[in-house]
Amino acid sequence: MAAIPVEARSVRVLGGARSGKSAFAQALAEAAAPERVYLATAEAGDPEMADRIARHRQARGLGWSTREAPLDLAEALAAEARGGRVVLADCLTLWITNLMLAGRDVEAAAEALARALGALEGPAILVSNEVGLALVPETRLGRDFRDLQGRANAAVAKACDAVVFVAAGLPTLLKPAPPLDWRLG
Repeated sequence: MAAIPVEARSVRVLGGARSGKSAFAQALAEAAAPERVYLATAEAGDPEMADRIARHRQARGLGWSTREAPLDLAEALAAEARGGRVVLADCLTLWITNLMLAGRDVEAAAEALARALGALEGPAILVSNEVGLALVPETRLGRDFRDLQGRANAAVAKACDAVVFVAAGLPTLLKPAPPLDWRLG
């Protein structure tokens, strides 16, 4: 597991699809506190998504309570985060999709989420896909989504105490990064 600083109260976990980011975030949460809340952003719009949700719920097992937060994530985090409890929000990519489909201002919602992180009374872990490393989307909607997701990832990562990137199941700590020494020789 990546060495997350002990003082980190908010952790951003990024990675590609099926990269192991949710499993990493879950293990991090289970090591952090005995009481755990899962903020679910997914909505079961079809049988395939309903199956994914069921598999995620089963993988969490006992010791978790679940709250659905498909749109109002900042408010749900503020309500659930407190001492002795860790909150895991998974995933912000689906949250952004939900916001777009509801006609909400994604950038304003991401900024509100970033502001809320500094005022939380307990630890939080936020999972999201990194979608900017793939091919340029073919459609305007796809490009708009990629751009909004990238800006939201940056805003929330800036507000978090620690950021971890997961690729091929391997976590790499991005923030705090070791200081760069630009001196030569």
